[in-house]
Amino acid sequence: MPTIEKVSRVKAHIRYRLADGTIVPGATTVLGILAKPALVKWANNLGLQGIDSTKYVDKLATIGTLAHLMVENYLTGTEPDYTSYSPEEIGKAENSLLKFLDWEKQYDIKMIFNEKPLISELYGFGGTIDCYAEINGKKALLDFKTSKAIYDEHIIQLAAYKQLLIENGFEVDEVRVLRIGRTEEEGFEERRETNLTKHWELFKHLIEVYKLKNKINRKEAV
Repeated sequence: MPTIEKVSRVKAHIRYRLADGTIVPGATTVLGILAKPALVKWANNLGLQGIDSTKYVDKLATIGTLAHLMVENYLTGTEPDYTSYSPEEIGKAENSLLKFLDWEKQYDIKMIFNEKPLISELYGFGGTIDCYAEINGKKALLDFKTSKAIYDEHIIQLAAYKQLLIENGFEVDEVRVLRIGRTEEEGFEERRETNLTKHWELFKHLIEVYKLKNKINRKEAV
């Protein structure tokens, strides 16, 4: 059986292994090879304001992680432990939770599982599912984002996660990405997809490019 090794509490640092022990990349790592021109412009604007973009990104990532944790605790009915977070981080993450609660009122949601790591033996990658649930009677893959917008790479990521679910025996009727804001002014934004064929094809090409880049880097290191 494939294994998943958690090397830290942060989801992005989970290590995925195939049944034979081979380490494979996570879907977010594979997507990292995509160019993100909007991110470059954003980082440049921060620099012009005298803001260290790396520290700013780390802060946003922490709030995003905490927002995911709050939603997870709410969905599973578990007791939260926020002692390692600052009051400011907790406050902003709570804004995201409130946006999720506003969104949830529209639907009949029956939780199946959340934060579940899965591996594709067929294509050699892993990923951790935010939420798999019945939403109005349909088996749905639901991914949460705390970004400023829903970007194309989010949909490509969903295509990869859909493959992980199907390959591991789970039915998927629809996929949804839900953006929940970090501030009181931001609301929520939802995008539903039923046909991810082209996005999945693109992800498969990205896997091959990722593997080729690793082979080139290993040869250069010798």
